Amino acid sequence: MIVKTLLYTGVRVSELINIKLSDVDFHYCLIRIKKGKGSKDRLVPFPQSFKEMLAMHADSMKKKQAVYLFESSWKKKYTDRGIRKILAKYSEEAGLVQNLSPHKLRHFLLTWLKKQGIDDALIQPYSGHESRKSLEVYSKLAITDAQQEYNEVINKFPI
Repeated sequence: MIVKTLLYTGVRVSELINIKLSDVDFHYCLIRIKKGKGSKDRLVPFPQSFKEMLAMHADSMKKKQAVYLFESSWKKKYTDRGIRKILAKYSEEAGLVQNLSPHKLRHFLLTWLKKQGIDDALIQPYSGHESRKSLEVYSKLAITDAQQEYNEVINKFPI
């Protein structure tokens, strides 16, 4: 659930660990991020296809009288370090050369959204970046894809 939540929302790990059960709006498929980077509040969407799974997780947490969306068995919210350890464990089990990190998952989502042609003006508000200029890094990350597409079409160039 942690990995999918990071992937689908692009939230920072510091934001993830502070999501309360009451911050999740299942009707509109939104999570309220309170006091994210720069002490700013924002809403981040999650896909309709993830709604049922996230709702089941939230219900199980409510039965345990949890406050946060992700809490340990000791009824304490996870720490940044705890989330990173979980991702390292899954990375090792999957045989990945490099460990997954919350920030890599965030970069993956935002780069993917850019590749889909979604305008920066639509990505910026829920990415938590102060300006659209900050999103340029995600365009640069996709340069290898741009090179591949260039190579595929350059032979049709009319000169």
